[in-house]
Amino acid sequence: MINMLRGAISAVGLLAMTVVASAAGTVEILSTAGCGCCVAWSRHLQENGYATKLKYLPAGDLWNRKMKAGLREGLTSCHTGLIDGYVVEGHVPAREVARLLKERPDAIGLVVPDMPSGSPGMGEPGPNSEPYKVLLLRRDGSTEIFASYP
Repeated sequence: MINMLRGAISAVGLLAMTVVASAAGTVEILSTAGCGCCVAWSRHLQENGYATKLKYLPAGDLWNRKMKAGLREGLTSCHTGLIDGYVVEGHVPAREVARLLKERPDAIGLVVPDMPSGSPGMGEPGPNSEPYKVLLLRRDGSTEIFASYP
């Protein structure tokens, strides 16, 4: 009886993980070849139920794609994620991506400018982590704080 219950719980857990992963969607990640933190951010998303697809571009082409997507200088990082009509620029935590997709604000997407230490893909959070903000980038180019991390 206990083994049957354990099996049922495992099956429900597996089903829930599958539903989360399929609901999360695929993040296309635009980057330049050889960027290790981009691969680490991709892994962070995968660990949180997202499928990812890395696409490597020459630096100039990547910059042009960022500008076409509505980003501007000062709001960029090393990689750009695209999911469900939104831009996710830089080392944005997966939970903020999930919140964006749930709330569906009228916006271009989310931005973590630069590459703050301790953000997803930039090492483990710890005493040397930098505080950072996840910004919601509105269609008019304005930003507002979406989340803050110590």
